Amino acid sequence: MKRSGSRRRIVIKIARRMLQANDDVAATNRRAFAAAGVRVINILGSPGAGKTALVERTVRALRRRMKIAVVEGDIATSRDAERVAAAGAMAVQMNTAGACHLNAGMVAQAIEGIPLKKHDLLIIENVGNLVCTAPFDLGEDAKVLVVSTPEGDDKPAKYPAIFRNSNVLIINKLDLAKAAGCDVRRIRREALELNPRLIVFEVSCRTGRGLDGWYDWLTKLVAPRR
Repeated sequence: MKRSGSRRRIVIKIARRMLQANDDVAATNRRAFAAAGVRVINILGSPGAGKTALVERTVRALRRRMKIAVVEGDIATSRDAERVAAAGAMAVQMNTAGACHLNAGMVAQAIEGIPLKKHDLLIIENVGNLVCTAPFDLGEDAKVLVVSTPEGDDKPAKYPAIFRNSNVLIINKLDLAKAAGCDVRRIRREALELNPRLIVFEVSCRTGRGLDGWYDWLTKLVAPRR
């Protein structure tokens, strides 16, 4: 039993060192973003929540107002980067080869190919995951969490860390809420109980419903640095 407890303490120490090393790189990223005058958002959410659809919609709606670059994080394939590039953004694919999240070092590698000073907004679409992505700082200005109604209305209670760590919550696929039996008000209520400072948008990336408020928020985020 003593040996088991020792192993747990070692694991915790290693995890802390990993997060500290990540935070050091994230701080370097943040300084690079500030020097370039680019705002950065980190989009989180489950596979299928609609993260890439949100990025596509956002690029198409705002590409005449601002220059947008995107880092696409995926375990494999370049499909999401191809979709985003077709929408009109510069896109860099970062494949994690099995890792369930992006870390600050991966982002540092990805932005080597992006002329940051020529862009107003950098969108990082993280790997689809509600657990691994929560504690990792990438150097972003805001974490944006996307949940969708077909996932159910119990996600804040089941995955509290990612709701506490996020700045913005987007509840997507409103058009499917009734069919999915999802109580959108419950998601909002329980999310705000965990994090009263969350900014919440209820949207449908398929129909466009509710997205204007999201676009306005992003435009205000970018405005001070333009």
